[in-house]
Amino acid sequence: MLKNIFVFILFLSSNLFAITKSECLKKGEDFVFVKNECINYKAFVTDEDALNIIVHGTWDEGTDIIARYSPFAEDISMRTDVSTIALALPGYSESTSENYKAIGNKEQKNLAATKKYVDFFIALVEELKKEFESTKTTIIAHSAGCMLSATAIGIKPDLVDNLVCAGGVYDIHKKSPQKGLISAVDVIDKISKDTKIVLIYGSDDKVSTPKMSKDFYNLAKKKGLNVELVEVKNAAHMDLEMQKESLEAIENLFE
Repeated sequence: MLKNIFVFILFLSSNLFAITKSECLKKGEDFVFVKNECINYKAFVTDEDALNIIVHGTWDEGTDIIARYSPFAEDISMRTDVSTIALALPGYSESTSENYKAIGNKEQKNLAATKKYVDFFIALVEELKKEFESTKTTIIAHSAGCMLSATAIGIKPDLVDNLVCAGGVYDIHKKSPQKGLISAVDVIDKISKDTKIVLIYGSDDKVSTPKMSKDFYNLAKKKGLNVELVEVKNAAHMDLEMQKESLEAIENLFE
């Protein structure tokens, strides 16, 4: 009985202090409300009716992702002449984490490989597409953000037109024995052949090894997907999406 009362009090208190949609939107134009989370982003807007979304990987909870990725987003916007946003997932910059913890949470591992988080991410991308009236959407993702995005396009095949994945994990089951996880290999048969996928790996990456990208590339090719593999020589995991070869691969999508 006491346990039930305690759970009810926790539920009540969490809802009392949860941010509302109106409160979220009052924060400014660089916020969007999705599934009871107020998500922070930084936009560099052009006249084109297209959108690039930059999705970060795992950082310590509370990291100011917007500050770190805004220069990259601005550079991509100028290179492609397309509106580009640096996105802060829950628990980063000024994004809330009412229902979804930061993907770098120390207690809950592999959040980016859970169906709940992937569904949230899909809803977030859809809301951003609506917000920017995008008719052509490209995700540029790194590390855990890449794993999240690659899984998302299998669950919702029409989510984006292009996916650039740098230093990704495509088969979480080879990295973790944790039950109930999901990654791109689990939904590869549902990925649209119309979606252009660019897989980028660093030859010196010890986090997401070259073999991980090569194995998924070979599998995707066998499935008939529209996929390209790009090597960045002597590159490690950090900032892989910002390397010269990565930038060239991104620009090629818009030629």
